[in-house]
Amino acid sequence: MPRNAASTRLTKTLASITSSCVMYKVKANRYACMIFPFPASIARVFIHLMIVCRKTVMPIINAAHCGLKDTDITLHQKNYSSTLTLNFALLYRCNCMRYGLRYRILFLILFSLALGISGLARSADLIHVGVTVSKTGKYAELGSMNEKAYRLWERDVNRRGGLLGKQVQITMLDDKSDPHLASNLYRKLIVGDKVDLVLGPYSSDITEAVSNITEQHHMPLLASGASADSIWQQHRNYVFGVYVTSSKYSVGFLELLVKSGINRIAIVAADDSFSQSISIGTAEWAKRYEMQTVLSATFKKGSTDIRNSIQAARLAGAEAVIVAGHFDDAVNGRRALKEIGWTPRAYYATVGPAIQKFSDTLKDDADYTYSTSQWEPTLSYPGAREFTQSFREEYGILPSYHAASAYASGQILEAAIRKIKSIDREKLRDALSRLDAITVMGRYGVDESGRQIRHFTTTVQWQKGKKEVVAPQELITAKPVWR
Repeated sequence: MPRNAASTRLTKTLASITSSCVMYKVKANRYACMIFPFPASIARVFIHLMIVCRKTVMPIINAAHCGLKDTDITLHQKNYSSTLTLNFALLYRCNCMRYGLRYRILFLILFSLALGISGLARSADLIHVGVTVSKTGKYAELGSMNEKAYRLWERDVNRRGGLLGKQVQITMLDDKSDPHLASNLYRKLIVGDKVDLVLGPYSSDITEAVSNITEQHHMPLLASGASADSIWQQHRNYVFGVYVTSSKYSVGFLELLVKSGINRIAIVAADDSFSQSISIGTAEWAKRYEMQTVLSATFKKGSTDIRNSIQAARLAGAEAVIVAGHFDDAVNGRRALKEIGWTPRAYYATVGPAIQKFSDTLKDDADYTYSTSQWEPTLSYPGAREFTQSFREEYGILPSYHAASAYASGQILEAAIRKIKSIDREKLRDALSRLDAITVMGRYGVDESGRQIRHFTTTVQWQKGKKEVVAPQELITAKPVWR
């Protein structure tokens, strides 16, 4: 008989002996009352203990040896294992410390056995998924979008009956926006917690670090929050992209510039892998479009002062400024333009302008800013409208593309598992490498390296306090506005 089936059958047999809550009213020194609630499988063990250790029956009834007073003690805890531990400690103290070694050993063996069987029965009914999210640190704003979307997918997939007839339970740990910590947490999830599946963290640098761990353990990883090309240039076999890679981020914006006759660009990038990949890709695509890159500058990631780079772009005669970085970099770049009193024909920044907080932070100064978005709530992919509505009802805000990609990753994982009817790592890896699926975010499909090749981006611009889609042509909600 399979292990899980055997443990479940044994648990049911034990449960039939007694109810799930056993109450021992113990006569203390002044007639106090003690209550011990615990699962039925443990209750059976306690009955066996009473039968084998006859001399311990009376001490259970007489709790004077426990040193308890007049108070009624009720042990109610949501944490299953904590409740068992408390029950064990009290009963062991009451009944076994006064007797021989063989009674103590027997008690420990029976208690551990019952605890293990109960744990197996519970875990057999669940599929455990592990992930880290940036609840704190520099990525907290966008990490929050990931966290909310993962919880929404967990709710929705369980409403659909779970996976393989089992409910899905996601364990989320805070990586504090730290790649090294995230690596250790994924190792803990895979090796220590023995999760069945994992999902991806936010940011390319964290995903880059984490993918070394998942690769080592042959654990498929959907990179829901990463797009740096370097992730798929290391000959990894278990990492699958959801985003268009960063080297192609600015292509849509460059096409708009060409159509509008804007030729001279300046590229200002942070020194992280994601931003540098955008910088290199932008320069290469600008060359293909026969544009002139008058400046390519790098600033330290997390620096609040990129004013010097913006000033250098002005002196170089740039018509359009492209800032490759994250939320704060996009905000700081726009503020620098205002501080030096320069209005280029176009200002473009990655990540930041794609979320509402950019406009909330800069107010009217956010207007005219361009960015790339991997997804927008106005797009009509199957299920996108329902996702947007559910997200807004649940959290009171509109989802950004960071939330959509996290939810889509759950959908992709779900589609692959339903197709192969298994969570075997190798089978799942093969399924993800061949899968062609439509999600709330659009189409999923990867090349031989795991790089996303079927999804496409949109170009957005803030106009009069509203984010508008200005490219591609078939999806626009407004025409681009130049300065």
